[in-house]
Amino acid sequence: MVATVAPMTRQKILITGASSGLGEEMARRFAAAGRDLALCARRTDRLDSLREELVAQYPSISVAVRELDVTEHDSVVRVFGELRDELGGLDRVIVNAGLGKGAKIGTGKAHANLATAQTNFVGALSQCEAALEIFRAQDAGHLVLVSSISADRGLPGPKAAYSASKAGVAALGEALSIELSRTPIRVTTLLPGFIKTDMSAGAGDDAALMASLDEGVSAMVDAIEKETTRAALPGLKWQGIDAALRFLPNSVTARFV
Repeated sequence: MVATVAPMTRQKILITGASSGLGEEMARRFAAAGRDLALCARRTDRLDSLREELVAQYPSISVAVRELDVTEHDSVVRVFGELRDELGGLDRVIVNAGLGKGAKIGTGKAHANLATAQTNFVGALSQCEAALEIFRAQDAGHLVLVSSISADRGLPGPKAAYSASKAGVAALGEALSIELSRTPIRVTTLLPGFIKTDMSAGAGDDAALMASLDEGVSAMVDAIEKETTRAALPGLKWQGIDAALRFLPNSVTARFV
């Protein structure tokens, strides 16, 4: 992993997909660290409950919430702008919202694959557009993209569209980190392996490789705070799997994916 020293405390953090799973748990970790939060998701009832929980536990922080469908670009730009104004700026945006739906391509269930591609990649691109417009204007910021270890190698069957969408996110993160490397704007791309969430439970991921939510989010937050450029996680196990998928030939890895 290539890491840089964090130039400042990122006090005001926006997280999409914050109503459950990785986004919800990251919100709890950053709230415990005293950060102000802007939380977005489609399920506002869960966001409202999370906000109540966090401000009760940490009354010194500010928590703003908004309903957001990341596939609606105009809404992404508007909501990011509103949250920036409400918090008095944004220091970090975590592009986390995602879908894990999928079916074998060509089996008449295109809606699941199209929804996954639209949310995971096109939605991520919309979020990057909105976040970087803000960061370029203020000449500072930290953009975090949550990709997946599946970005390393196209996965067959019902995970094909998912892995392709996450490969797009990883490529986008790489491109932006190179472009912005000589500016005050930092870019981090995270490639989580199997972490126990509601979405992973429905995806049929290998239980033997599954990390707990606590372990997974701890690794994610650590990499985010260090402003690591690219991180496969959690732990050495997933760093090894990342290297194997990236560099071993298809004839070897095809037996395991």
